[in-house]
Amino acid sequence: MELKDIIKEENIVYKKSKLILDNVMHYCPGCSHGVIHKLIAEVIDEMDIQEKTIGVSPVGCSVFAYNYIDIDWQEAAHGRAPAVGTAIKRLLPEKFVFTYQGDGDLASIGAAEILHACNRGEDIVCIFVNNAIYGMTGGQMAPTTLVGMKTATTPYGRDVELNGYPMKMTELVAQLPGTCYVTRQSVETAAAVRKTKKAIRKAFENQKEKRGTSFIEVVSTCNSGWKVDPVKANKWMQDHMFKFYQLGDLKDATKPEGSEYEQYIKE
Repeated sequence: MELKDIIKEENIVYKKSKLILDNVMHYCPGCSHGVIHKLIAEVIDEMDIQEKTIGVSPVGCSVFAYNYIDIDWQEAAHGRAPAVGTAIKRLLPEKFVFTYQGDGDLASIGAAEILHACNRGEDIVCIFVNNAIYGMTGGQMAPTTLVGMKTATTPYGRDVELNGYPMKMTELVAQLPGTCYVTRQSVETAAAVRKTKKAIRKAFENQKEKRGTSFIEVVSTCNSGWKVDPVKANKWMQDHMFKFYQLGDLKDATKPEGSEYEQYIKE
């Protein structure tokens, strides 16, 4: 068998989604944003909703998300992506609308917007990328920074007495009646990537069925902000972030018995 006999369309096991544009990404090597963008593009492509989808990009590292996925986009002021997403969905209910925010954007200045959008049960998908730091502006403490974690503004580590506790936004929105599906995932391994893609697909399917707000947190790395290389960042995330931000579904209204977390809470 020759090489030309192997390189055929039917033998391809992986290729870039046609929705991913050829622009050079501005994210740091090792950053999780690129993988998450890939998954969103694949889901939109597989559901054949490219012409029906509108993304809302925020302020922060992902401010240029519109450069990479070939769909319609709307920029939002700092923290206001859920409010802008709400307006788009109400004006254009036939469209698929999703917001894409980091922890500084969603959990700090945008905390009110995300809580009220979820409480209203807006029929949108909210994707929340949590790397526990303000990566874009110099690595300052974020609402999600872990206790003891060193940042540019907490050089001796986050102190509860001085800085308060980290915010678990996903646990907060899971309690709101407007949310349909709330989950926390990651993308540091092939298995984790598959689970996150499945969650994103489920969220868009929920929007198709008009079930209310779907909220997906993706626990992610910021190796530049954490001052470690990409490999060590993944290990640090597994050893420290996952202990506090535990992975899995927190709420699933599509299952009569609820998620494993809901069952655990009931027990």
